[in-house]
Amino acid sequence: MKVEEIVRGVLRGEKRAIARAISIIEDGLPEAKAILSALEPHTGRAYVIGITGATGAGKSTLIHKLIQAYRRKGLKVGVVAVDPTSPFTGGAFLGDRVRMQDLALDEGVFIRSMATRGSLGGISDATGGAVKVLDAAGFDIILVETVGAGQLDIAVAGIAHTVVLVLAPGLGDDIQAIKAGIMEIADIFVVNMADRPNADRMVVDLMSVLEVSPFNPSDWRPPIVKTVALTGEGIEELVEQIEKHRAYLAKRGMRPSEKKVRTLLLEALRRAVVSDILPMITKSAKFDAAVQMVVKGQVSIDAGAELLLSSIKQALREME
Repeated sequence: MKVEEIVRGVLRGEKRAIARAISIIEDGLPEAKAILSALEPHTGRAYVIGITGATGAGKSTLIHKLIQAYRRKGLKVGVVAVDPTSPFTGGAFLGDRVRMQDLALDEGVFIRSMATRGSLGGISDATGGAVKVLDAAGFDIILVETVGAGQLDIAVAGIAHTVVLVLAPGLGDDIQAIKAGIMEIADIFVVNMADRPNADRMVVDLMSVLEVSPFNPSDWRPPIVKTVALTGEGIEELVEQIEKHRAYLAKRGMRPSEKKVRTLLLEALRRAVVSDILPMITKSAKFDAAVQMVVKGQVSIDAGAELLLSSIKQALREME
């Protein structure tokens, strides 16, 4: 299919064209840029919901029930489910479409599994492009399920309007699992498998954490929703809370909170340092010199690192 045919097909909502467009974007083919440029004017209408949380919390089952809830409202639903990369094929290791086979024939639902392919932050580098394709194709709601990488699983907040953090009792050190970066980007907390022992305790722990979190008076205070995804219990309340957050964002002109922006900006800086600055440092003569100084016992590891960072710190001081 040519680029023009793919774009026309996407805009008509044809599943074959949508799948082809996403594959081109995911594979990084030359046509990807042209497709996204052509679709860009037709985006901005969908509401994007990120579903994140640790593996085993029941994210996929929750998404299955959310799809059904939104379909009952007559809305078209697209899903981008990011899974670990298969070491053999490079594709998604566990395709979520297998878990949602009963929805595959629904013309108002499109589900795509994507492999992380080494990307950090819980989503694939191509996830944003896939969301744009589904947006242009006329899907009202787009659900993005992250790989479930834990506290670093925050990149979804950069493309989602509402981020839902799914937790479940009995998966380990529950309160520690919600203290780090992922806590900062959650708009709604879901305690799934709420029929399990200790579910109420997890809710209490969450409430305690939220009480000491620095919210501005005008900021959204994340609600806690108890669900049992297998039975559908709590799903309607979750949809209601998502709509409340959508209304909150609408009043703000769909702008994210300052707290979330700070967290995302910090994470973006960390990725930039790892991908751009560290390779420059390690390829420099100063790095080799520092290695030799440490080997000869002239300086410690920390002192060697400090020498390498001194010029960067000076540049940062000049920015202030």
